[in-house]
Amino acid sequence: MVRRQQPADRAVRPKLRSPGHPKYRRHVETAFWAEVAKGLLAEEAAAVIGVAPAVATRWYRQAGGMRPFVPRLPSGRYLSFPEREEIALLNAQGRGVREIARDVGRDPGTISRELRRNAATRGGKLDYRASVAQWKADLAARRPKTAKLVTNPQLHAYVQERLSGQISTPDGERIAGPVIGRWTGRNKPHRQDRAWVQAWSPEQIANRIRADFPDDESMRISHEAIYQALYVQGRGALKRELILCLRTGRALRAPRARSRRKTWAHVTPEALISERPAEVEDRAVPGHWEGDLIIGLERSAIGTVVERSTRFTMLIHLPREEGYRHKHTIKNGPALAGYGAITMKNALTTAMSTLPQQLARSVTWDRGKEMSAHLQFKVETGIPVFFADPHSPWQRGTNENTNGLLRQYFPKGTDLSRWSAEEVEAVAHALNTRPRKTLGWKTPAEAFAEQLRSARQAGVATTG
Repeated sequence: MVRRQQPADRAVRPKLRSPGHPKYRRHVETAFWAEVAKGLLAEEAAAVIGVAPAVATRWYRQAGGMRPFVPRLPSGRYLSFPEREEIALLNAQGRGVREIARDVGRDPGTISRELRRNAATRGGKLDYRASVAQWKADLAARRPKTAKLVTNPQLHAYVQERLSGQISTPDGERIAGPVIGRWTGRNKPHRQDRAWVQAWSPEQIANRIRADFPDDESMRISHEAIYQALYVQGRGALKRELILCLRTGRALRAPRARSRRKTWAHVTPEALISERPAEVEDRAVPGHWEGDLIIGLERSAIGTVVERSTRFTMLIHLPREEGYRHKHTIKNGPALAGYGAITMKNALTTAMSTLPQQLARSVTWDRGKEMSAHLQFKVETGIPVFFADPHSPWQRGTNENTNGLLRQYFPKGTDLSRWSAEEVEAVAHALNTRPRKTLGWKTPAEAFAEQLRSARQAGVATTG
């Protein structure tokens, strides 16, 4: 006997694209975007919420770095994922529609439509699985509005002209500007020509259009809608390559919290200059040093360390490591310029280990990443490292003044890697044997020698 088609059978949805990995539940993706809004990178947010980094990166790139609209969690009117799991279990046990409805607490018609409408169809028959059913229900719940820039050609032309229109002279003559390559899907090209276009910001466009069309309410758009048209895939309003017309030229939008994120992740709370001993300030106690790098051509550098009370200077020779080639470094490869974190730590450890404990109490450094291994340096030498506040060179005034003196020997724009350790040491000796007014016309070498003798005598007295 041929079974008559029931009206509910027509509710079966056509085949959809494969869902692949069962979709994460909505609250997981919501939690991911909440972490991103705090300033975390996609990989860091993935670790917090417990998803694979590749999944988080895909979410971030597909959304253009912008948090998508996530509908509120379904109310009791709609089936939830736990209910769908229960339906799948009871259905697998061969329970009938009405029996499942009684156990779940839903109307039999709701269960019947659910088993037909959201069942998996790839096997050629209706096979109900909770993860696939939830995925289909989420797709059906989306009712995206067509972008305003798609439905209004005049508005689209206005926005696109202000973003990517050619510049011209006051007489109206078009200027082509430089020839640029094809967009690769990445950020603006580094140190290369960019297109000469109008390049209005979305905020400028959104506000100026009110003045140009004061009586036409259809010619209205918010700056956020323009950003979404540029960054969100699938909006279909503006071409993605038009992001190069924005000043930043970012391929992905960065959350505001990330722009305020501190870039000095290596600076731990106990290493802040506010935690430095108070005795450092008046220079009465020797053994407190200030350090920094002087940078030369092609990423060459020399480390400088100055004792605060005697102005005694030590120069750290930082030769390039084997395999270094300027502008041919391997992305994410080892630091071969000579002042990577480990190389800098080892060189500074060698220099500071020659000092007695009384003359090696602390080091105050700039915020450079070359001292990222300061915790290891402290373990190996016992010398704590403190970091000055951002953009506060006066907190290391002795070192900054010394670096200015050193520029007489190592001018900016010169290759500092050509000098050997002996030659660098000779410059330090020249500086240390120059009399200083602040030392009563003693030289830093003489003042440091006095402190060294005092430290040794104190050590002998303590031993005796």
